[in-house]
Amino acid sequence: MKNVKAPTSRSYQEFLIESLQNSQEAAGYIEVTLTEASDEPKLLQMVLKDIVDSRIKFNTLSDSAQLRWKKLDKMLAESGGSEIYSFVELLEALGFKLEITVADLEMSADLEDKDFARSNLSPETANL
Repeated sequence: MKNVKAPTSRSYQEFLIESLQNSQEAAGYIEVTLTEASDEPKLLQMVLKDIVDSRIKFNTLSDSAQLRWKKLDKMLAESGGSEIYSFVELLEALGFKLEITVADLEMSADLEDKDFARSNLSPETANL
């Protein structure tokens, strides 16, 4: 039997799936895809699949989200996703910018605390 060496580094896909557990990373991944990949509409489907796979691997995908993903995946497979990119291009032509943010309320509270700590306002003034 031959001596087989195990790989000494992780695959990029493995690293990507792990990094997408971070909601900020996942949001950035989607946003960049929507704003920079209009010439590759199928890419959106792959990006969303990576995020879904990440959440499934770490048991953080709800049943509801899984059902919505299956529905959207089917729609993207049929249409190629070009209508989403057309929407993004229309927004840009109208002077708007699409931004993907994390909806996590706990994270939002943490960010607000940091913003408040950086401001020069007293707690009384901040509540006005």
